[in-house]
Amino acid sequence: MPVDQVEIGASGLKIAPLVFGGNVLGWTADEKTSFAILDAFVDRGFNAIDTADVYSRFAPGLEGGESETVIGNWLAQGAGRRERIVLCTKVGLEMGPDQKGLSAAYIARAVEASLRRLRTDRIDLYITHRDDPTVPLEETLGAYQRLVEAGKVRAIGASNYSADRLAEALAASDRIGAPRYQSLQPLYNLYDRGEYEGALEDLCVKNGLSVFPYFALASGFLTGKYRDPKDGEGTVRGSITKRYLDARGFRILAAMDAISADRGVSLAQIALAWMLARPSVTAPIASATSLGQLDQLLSAVALRLTPEELASLDTASARELVVG
Repeated sequence: MPVDQVEIGASGLKIAPLVFGGNVLGWTADEKTSFAILDAFVDRGFNAIDTADVYSRFAPGLEGGESETVIGNWLAQGAGRRERIVLCTKVGLEMGPDQKGLSAAYIARAVEASLRRLRTDRIDLYITHRDDPTVPLEETLGAYQRLVEAGKVRAIGASNYSADRLAEALAASDRIGAPRYQSLQPLYNLYDRGEYEGALEDLCVKNGLSVFPYFALASGFLTGKYRDPKDGEGTVRGSITKRYLDARGFRILAAMDAISADRGVSLAQIALAWMLARPSVTAPIASATSLGQLDQLLSAVALRLTPEELASLDTASARELVVG
């Protein structure tokens, strides 16, 4: 079944309204499982795959580059796969001694390493993983410009930027004639609303940036899987989700449980459908480690919550927003 596509900013790149989060590839999903999930993802008409050079350096026993390597091996398994996807990866977080940041010299080295692991000659959307205030914006943007001119990168995006710094970066691009950021990946979900809503959202709308929220399911909390501090104990996700186990978190789950019981849909589908109902959101990023999980995520794109359901979720998740 065809899936409607939307453009990433003014890049000319078009994607379906859900991005597959590749942080699980080579970590909680082995290569065989990863291949099956990626096959199913594109066979359902979806095309945007998001990863990073650093995935999954944060996991015990891994050193980074695992996700890109799995994607590269998958691309090499079948002719035509590269043309079917919009490939997004990131740069900037620490990969080892003297391997981090946004200097022109480091970006030039890092992109080559990513291209080798991904087994491709181009990255569709190359993303600044996190702002680096130690490097002039003009230097970083100039490095990206050279990559675009060389055909190694088609467009650039940003992640983890404040409204002020993103505005400065956009202005710098205009000033020196360098590529502009076409997208933003902010932390945003039903629980984590304050960082994005407000000045950052307004800036993205004003400048036509596409928005791809990460942690769209709050590291699994919004699936309903973690409701007690003992759930997921000893795991990376279990430790992350403990911060959501407060009165507000339980209010959100209760509102989602009521909709789930009434509509016969999963909490994950509700969380994604709520996000897709926000006009400024282009496509949430979500991960799956099984075909069953993937099916739920993809089905969320067709779920339309009623105004009453959206209002109940907004009320349950309301809090004082951080503006700036």
